Amino acid sequence: MLSPIKNDAVIRARDVVVVLNNQTVLNQLSLDVMRGEVLGFVGGSGTGKTVLMRTILGLVPKRAGSIEVLGVDLDKASERDRRSIERRWGVLFQQGALFSSLTVLQNVQFPMREYLRLSQRLMDEIAMTKLEMVGLPANVRDKFPSELSGGMIKRVALARALALDPEIVFLDEPTSGLDPIGAGDFDELIRTLQQTLGLTVYMVTHDLDSLHEICDRIAVLSEGKVIVSGTIATMLQSEHPWVKEYFRGKRGRAAISAQA
Repeated sequence: MLSPIKNDAVIRARDVVVVLNNQTVLNQLSLDVMRGEVLGFVGGSGTGKTVLMRTILGLVPKRAGSIEVLGVDLDKASERDRRSIERRWGVLFQQGALFSSLTVLQNVQFPMREYLRLSQRLMDEIAMTKLEMVGLPANVRDKFPSELSGGMIKRVALARALALDPEIVFLDEPTSGLDPIGAGDFDELIRTLQQTLGLTVYMVTHDLDSLHEICDRIAVLSEGKVIVSGTIATMLQSEHPWVKEYFRGKRGRAAISAQA
């Protein structure tokens, strides 16, 4: 078993290079995600926000650089070590990415079947507990994704992400497609779960309300690198053109005014 490196960063990316279709998407990118924080990862459309998340998860190959998760260098990890790390994170993909042929209960149980050996009765109990945690009623258990609203799909996907009691949760545009009230409720749910369960949350988002309301720190991606990171106050003080326009432009000022 690899010996974890002790530090406060549960995710540590260094000089990561990712090339897709002969285009350099991430260019020597470095980023730390600290234990117990909600990190909002933002950037313009097509800049590679989701690419970095998928690279950390091992779904997109990198050309250079290193990524450590929970102190383990993923390039040097054995298959056994890798699966051990994967059990310690949960993922909510864009639009929920539920399996359409599985019921709500079966979707939540999917990670349990992949990584654990549990009786059906115990899996049912755990899955129902997770659904309750994300605010869903018991009667959704036998429904299929096509029978759910967009907000319910997100909550089922979050319940699935929490199925293995992870330490880190990856959220890819969690409030995308939700109305403002639904998005606000989902933000509140994420913050409550993060505080209650002691989670580290890595959230790819473009939602200014989410960035203001629940993110402890924000990292901005531009031209393949993290150009600035810090609190919302840091973003509001930045003179970088994109950051200034995003956080202090018309929509940014509206978000600030709404909080005043």
